[in-house]
Amino acid sequence: MLAFGASSSKKSINKQLATYTANLFKDAKVELLDLNDFEMPIYSMDKEKEDGIPQLAHDFYAKIGASDLIIISFAEHNGAYSSAFKNIFDWMSRINGKTFQEKPVLLMATSPGARGGSSVLEIANNRFPFQGAIVKGSFSLPNFNDNFDAEKGITNEDLKKDLLKIVDSIEY
Repeated sequence: MLAFGASSSKKSINKQLATYTANLFKDAKVELLDLNDFEMPIYSMDKEKEDGIPQLAHDFYAKIGASDLIIISFAEHNGAYSSAFKNIFDWMSRINGKTFQEKPVLLMATSPGARGGSSVLEIANNRFPFQGAIVKGSFSLPNFNDNFDAEKGITNEDLKKDLLKIVDSIEY
């Protein structure tokens, strides 16, 4: 299982949510990724022609290919993906337009606000099937600071039940 927060923040609340969720799966071997380990030049056709596709894009793509389930929790930047995630995504799409290689994916988002990253989650839910993702579930955690504790995880019982229902429904 591969899990990551689609953010380059060193204290990413989305990475915390992805990590927490990955650990809800019984007997899962989890690899947590940090997008900071995959920093590449900003994608452009000129860069690709000059230097080719960066090895880090190939490495990230290979990690997706080696996974049985991918958990992504999106940071929402101005209603869309973070630039760190979008850049990795753009480079990987040059390897294969079916970036997610027909792998099952759990899409998530959280934010300090009441909408919980719902705009970026909607974008991902609509876009990722075209990129080869088999979307198995989607979950938004609103008001992260009120509903999540670093040691306890999700503290709102209704939201926790909603997430557990999704986790229990996913076979990988």
